[in-house]
Amino acid sequence: MNISKTLILAGMVFIIASCTQQPSQITEKIPMAPTPPVAKIIPKDVTVHNDPRIDNYFWLRDRDNKEVIDYLEAENAYTETMTEHTKDLQETLYREMKSRIKETDLSVPVKVDDYYYYSRTEEGKQYDINCRKKGSLDADEEIILDENVLAEGKEYFRIGVFEVSPDHNLLAFAVDDNGSENYILKFKDLTTGEMLPDEIEGIYYSMEWGNDNKTVFYNTLDDAHRPDKIWRHVLGVMDQDGLVFHEPDDSYFVGLSKSKSNQYVFIQLGNNNTSEFHYLDANSPGGAFTLFAERSDGVEYDVIHHSDTFYILTNEDAINFKLMKTSVNSIGKENWSTVIDHRLETKLDGVNAFKNHLVVYEKTNGLDNLRIQSLESGEEHYVTFDELAYALWGNSNPDFNTSVLRYTYASMITPKTVYDYDMDSHNRELKKQDEVLGGYDKSQYETYRLWATAEDGKKIPMSVVHKKGIEKNGENPLYLYGYGSYGSSMDAYFSYSRLSLLDRGFIYVLAHPRGGGYLGRPWYEDGKMLNKKNTFSDFIACADFLVDEKYTNPELLATSGGSAGGLLMGAVLNMRPEIFKVAVAQVPFVDVVNTMWDETIPLTVIEFDEWGNPKDLEYYNYIKSYSPYDNVEAKDYNHILITAGLNDPRVQYWEPAKWTAKLRVLKTDNNDLLLKTNMGAGHGGASGRYDYLKEVAFNYAFIIDKLGLNK
Repeated sequence: MNISKTLILAGMVFIIASCTQQPSQITEKIPMAPTPPVAKIIPKDVTVHNDPRIDNYFWLRDRDNKEVIDYLEAENAYTETMTEHTKDLQETLYREMKSRIKETDLSVPVKVDDYYYYSRTEEGKQYDINCRKKGSLDADEEIILDENVLAEGKEYFRIGVFEVSPDHNLLAFAVDDNGSENYILKFKDLTTGEMLPDEIEGIYYSMEWGNDNKTVFYNTLDDAHRPDKIWRHVLGVMDQDGLVFHEPDDSYFVGLSKSKSNQYVFIQLGNNNTSEFHYLDANSPGGAFTLFAERSDGVEYDVIHHSDTFYILTNEDAINFKLMKTSVNSIGKENWSTVIDHRLETKLDGVNAFKNHLVVYEKTNGLDNLRIQSLESGEEHYVTFDELAYALWGNSNPDFNTSVLRYTYASMITPKTVYDYDMDSHNRELKKQDEVLGGYDKSQYETYRLWATAEDGKKIPMSVVHKKGIEKNGENPLYLYGYGSYGSSMDAYFSYSRLSLLDRGFIYVLAHPRGGGYLGRPWYEDGKMLNKKNTFSDFIACADFLVDEKYTNPELLATSGGSAGGLLMGAVLNMRPEIFKVAVAQVPFVDVVNTMWDETIPLTVIEFDEWGNPKDLEYYNYIKSYSPYDNVEAKDYNHILITAGLNDPRVQYWEPAKWTAKLRVLKTDNNDLLLKTNMGAGHGGASGRYDYLKEVAFNYAFIIDKLGLNK
């Protein structure tokens, strides 16, 4: 039978339908669709932080208000009801995705001194089991941290910090059990297996050991969830931690790192366009940190230690970065000399220093390469790759003295692959390629790049993957994904779950609009601040190209993006909703004016260098002209699924909730508009590997259903 509950909130009626049926009563009758929840509108002007605009849904910000929680749960119930008919498809997709994963698996061991560290997974368990072996890979296994044991009984669980002490006797690890990214730092004695009494609350993602194996440095958060302080803690000495560094400027985050040589601990300060480093000899962890180079607005730099030299990767007078060096005894800028000069066509993304080699990660025309330099002979060579679209990551390389570089490679058709590359002999050894169970054959798929033309003539790259044999007849379902912010390049990676789309005839396209870093730092600069609209028009140009060139048509075109990519979704749906049939906006940043106006919200001040400060009239007008929440209109939209996390510190849950509420009132169509809030997680959604797949399956099922393919 159909069961419905009526919930009265502040004079508004919400329908929460569970649609439970007894098997004997299932009929051919189609049930009437439930009424969607409608957020109450405050019937008076609301002043928001001296901004005279009216925000009718400002009340949704109060997470301690039972009405707000009831409203979000009513939305979840509505979403559950409206997707009930896709349950079988969700389960099918989930089982497909799960069946491709080797559930019991092992990472490639990493040698650190006399130990081999690795993690493994076991069938049926959601989280990693972290292990090591001493002396050789044939030695007995020691489990140093089983995350499944710690996560037992918790809806959400994630490890942040995971650092073994220099003498390998202690483990520092940090735990978040609600998705708020507010971690508790704990310590374990690896010789006895016992937990130490030391526990430190409120840390972020950074912690480093001093070389005395008892001093640790860590960062903590201010009231706006900004990491602003560095502290020094000596194990066993409780409640006496000393403040090492405080950054009062709200536009900077403070973190920690340690040189590969283990010689120095670094304090790193940074925002979206400026950085600063302080350093301390890790052998004297009780000492004072030294400023490396004073911050200068718009100048970023990174410091890499090697023997008696500091290498500096910087964008000062070099938009795509250059590499400099100086003696550890004379760090003033007047002593810096050039190692690799700036090149407009190539961005230097990172540097790794070994005893006899320098590894430089470069990006040219959107593709990554490795530049290897011998520090003895000065000779250089490149490690290059053959596929037309791929992703490359530096792997764990803790051994300063080795000549072997470990890196990870993948493409849209090549699963994640770990290689060891001998920088002297140029020989490459395959260490592991992730298995894709179920008979995956990469030769049945193809990947390449396409280029759309933007309004101003810029060529916008796209990474494409699909099964071979696809015809350009305009009849293919197509999934277009985008991000386009913070200089993130979103390289072409492999996805087990994506195969469920490809095997159903989808073309999957990853757009690389301006605002991302795919074509170097200028590509980023041309899609931020007062150039932000380029991101949206670039993405629309990609969609138009794919339709015009008959890869798909608007009735078969789905789109998706998350976080700042959710902003992209909101903006393009306001601009051109008719070009897409269905959209999924995950934890979308859509209330840009209000969020950037409120400096008490986590991340706001540091984001001024990405979006601009709306208290400046020029930026206010520009941001307001594209902010998705502010530009919802009385017109037809497409099918939209919106997700949120109640504990999300990056995009507060009320942004997607307010956007959904405003869309419900103004949109003139009968298409689905669904809001799904994870009431026990944050920005990244579910933490367990199986729970995560269920979320992907839910999103994919919504898309497949709305494209009319759920048959």
